[in-house]
Amino acid sequence: MENSEARQNLLRLSQERGVSLSELSRMIGRNGTYLQQFVRKGSPRKLEETDRRTLARFFSVDEADLGAPEEISSAITGGDPAASWLDIPRLELGVSAGPGAVAAGEQAIGAFRFSRKWLRELGFDPAMLSAICVIGDSMEPTLRDGDEILVDRSPHPPRDGIHVVRLDDTLLVKRVDASRPGQLTLISDNRSYQPISVDPAEAKIVGRVVWKSGRL
Repeated sequence: MENSEARQNLLRLSQERGVSLSELSRMIGRNGTYLQQFVRKGSPRKLEETDRRTLARFFSVDEADLGAPEEISSAITGGDPAASWLDIPRLELGVSAGPGAVAAGEQAIGAFRFSRKWLRELGFDPAMLSAICVIGDSMEPTLRDGDEILVDRSPHPPRDGIHVVRLDDTLLVKRVDASRPGQLTLISDNRSYQPISVDPAEAKIVGRVVWKSGRL
């Protein structure tokens, strides 16, 4: 990987995680301007191996994303196929595709395993992903009762697609229409359910649904 791409990746990861380059510099035992100089001025030209490894583990990314030569990245995995996979936590709470599910807790009760390469190619930060079970039928036929969904919690403005939304202590999975000023409309794919209009201040968009699994 070109060093310029590694610098861009580091800057993107720090912004997505909401941690400054100064904080990251201190985390790896460097002075506060170290990584800012690396990103902005290209000095040092590349990250030291121990610094790169610490940052890769912090962001849950492959060291190749931060400039490791492919032969080094491969050597670190030791040829172990498991090193090419990441476990995404499966949370005990459910998201309702029906009247509404009360969020009882957010403890991991297992994990789904995804290809590290696949997640990287799609631009996902593994630290911002969670797997949750769907409850109810309001999103049929797109999502069915018992489907597992992968939710990307990275901060982004609402856009086309399906989102998990929190209303007070209730979690819903709906399509979100934010086109009207001062109004958020939550739309079900099952036309038996009427759209729900709420004040944007009353709803928190937890994340966007980016993958699903379910029984045939």
